[in-house]
Amino acid sequence: MKIGIASDHRGFETKQILTKYLILKGYNVIDYGTDSKKRVDYTKYGFILGEAVSKKEVDFGIAICGSAIGISVACNKVKGVRCGKINTVEEAIHGKVNDFINIIALSGNLPIELNKQIIDAYIDSKENTTDPVYRARVLQIEEYENGRD
Repeated sequence: MKIGIASDHRGFETKQILTKYLILKGYNVIDYGTDSKKRVDYTKYGFILGEAVSKKEVDFGIAICGSAIGISVACNKVKGVRCGKINTVEEAIHGKVNDFINIIALSGNLPIELNKQIIDAYIDSKENTTDPVYRARVLQIEEYENGRD
């Protein structure tokens, strides 16, 4: 599995720790930046990660900033991206199973162990392809995104 990861300066330390964690678990991790704690715009890295996910260069993405709000908004501006700001294991499971999110946005302010649990829960969950209600909702989002009524 290939995982893309990106952060702004406020998420940099968390990104570094989570990247090492995922590599130790055997995942191929592509780091899309930033590369220091020097102040940067989260938008740049949200767009870069979103493009990588949209183009299927990675299987899914992890976006990190201080609150996870800004970078999730930036990611969601990229066509084909469904990014969810995730604070709990339950949200990670629901986001993948029912909403088919392909980027999880994490707060650099959350405890690192909780962020690891969130990532593990997301990876271990499977999209609910058997319930037509959830699939229909995702299709409605895709159709709207593509300019259909």
